[in-house]
Amino acid sequence: MSAASTRVLDTARTGRGMVWVIAVMLFLTVLATASGIGTARATGAIGVRLGGRATVQIAAADPAQREQEAAAVAATLAGVAGIEQVRVVPRAEITQLLAPWLGGDAADVDLPIPAMVDLTLADTASAGRVRRVLATAAPGARLDLHSAALAPVRSFLAVLSALGLALVAMMLAATAFVVVLAARAGLEAHRGTIEVMHMLGATDVQVARLFQRRLSRDAALGAAVGGVAGLVTVALLGMQASALGSELLGSVTLGTLGWAVLMAMPFAFVALAATVARRAVVRSLGRML
Repeated sequence: MSAASTRVLDTARTGRGMVWVIAVMLFLTVLATASGIGTARATGAIGVRLGGRATVQIAAADPAQREQEAAAVAATLAGVAGIEQVRVVPRAEITQLLAPWLGGDAADVDLPIPAMVDLTLADTASAGRVRRVLATAAPGARLDLHSAALAPVRSFLAVLSALGLALVAMMLAATAFVVVLAARAGLEAHRGTIEVMHMLGATDVQVARLFQRRLSRDAALGAAVGGVAGLVTVALLGMQASALGSELLGSVTLGTLGWAVLMAMPFAFVALAATVARRAVVRSLGRML
């Protein structure tokens, strides 16, 4: 009776638009999840890479004095506890960084470019020791912490991660709602058949199982289409981001765990659809009959 009942229920295609709705929902959910995971990992990567980085700027008017002060500051800071690495940034390197904005003028020897000393700090407490040393050794020098400069970027990425998680939750809720509507539409389309099945001794649970099986097949088809499209899109976007050569965009990666989560999402959608369909049908049958 189960196979025959399934064929009878499948004769009406009411609600099969759910296949494409599920596909679109899963596609968008995969993109939102990838965005949330990627930005969360990028936020952590920025903190690890730049949390202990700092730069000392020396803006003396005389170029020779700038170079002498930079060398003296580097030698002094090299002996300070908590400073792991000290490096005087060559003028050629600074010129190369300024070239996109200044063009050929960046190489002008008369251009008053501050001398810079890059530092790698062991912890946040080291910044206070550096400031105290600079106040004595080079009163005109300025200490810039990279973490402070990029704090707004980290906050923005954190907001994007939270937004991605919120979108995933809304997509799951919308998917459950679509499944409920499809289940109710199927019940209305097959009301006469269900009544005959009840007269033949079928229970609400048996009828619900048939609808669950049919809706699960529809959800599986939609999940396959949307899942493949979403994973391919995420992979292509990742390749393009890596090809740009940007340090910030290059840190927006998913990692092994992130890809595992994305690949598990189609199965999660099918399980969600099957569970919601069964409960919706049982409740609706209780009201109908």
